[in-house]
Amino acid sequence: MAAYVVNEIVVTDPDLFQTYSVQVPPTLAAFGGRYLVRSGASQAIEGEPPGRLVILEFPDRAAALAWRSSPAYSAILPIRDASSTSRVYVVDGYQPQ
Repeated sequence: MAAYVVNEIVVTDPDLFQTYSVQVPPTLAAFGGRYLVRSGASQAIEGEPPGRLVILEFPDRAAALAWRSSPAYSAILPIRDASSTSRVYVVDGYQPQ
């Protein structure tokens, strides 16, 4: 079952965040990851949306977690942490019974 990494981001240093942002895509391929949402235009229906929203799709939860702890992604994660605050979680996709 597919799994999704959801990252709600508030960017505090746009220039530094950009150096992180351009380095993420190459880290995804080895784990079958791809962007579904990468901070497109949003409109609140209820509540306040995050400053930036990213949703990644992976083949399953194991692949998502392996990407998150991979050496390639771990190397750039400090840049994200220094340039933003985030709420990140993984959620399994829907599988009809």
